[in-house]
Amino acid sequence: METSPGARLALLLLEGFEAMTDRVVTELAAAGHPGVTATHEFALRAVDQGAGDASSLARALGVSRQAAAKTVEALEELGYVERAPDAGDGRRKRLTVTPRGHEMSAVGGAAFDDLRERWRRAVGADDLRVVETSLLALLDLLAAREPAAGTRTGATTGR
Repeated sequence: METSPGARLALLLLEGFEAMTDRVVTELAAAGHPGVTATHEFALRAVDQGAGDASSLARALGVSRQAAAKTVEALEELGYVERAPDAGDGRRKRLTVTPRGHEMSAVGGAAFDDLRERWRRAVGADDLRVVETSLLALLDLLAAREPAAGTRTGATTGR
């Protein structure tokens, strides 16, 4: 069966994403942050940007509350977030990023920046800028439509 051009593009984007995140996860483990996944990194960024409890984290990531709760539990076990009672609502637990979480995020961000720089050297600054600009335009086009059920809506891009 021949792969359609649209499916081929989706697979290419997925493979690029997986290659980048696999490399960064490996570098994080070598820097003293074993067990981190791309989901952990994206969740940590969402918490840092204001997703202060499991429900708002679920909305930010476009996942179920149960999936978000499992991610929070893993982040807490790894020492990247802390849960504390919410002063305004005793039933809720507020999430905050720990200093270790900020360190992991900085190490991961630097690893992504290093990969981007390597890609810039490989294809040139102009071509990389075209890729980034084109991807943003395509994401804007997709965002103009209603997202499919269970899909992320910009949680990973910070948009």
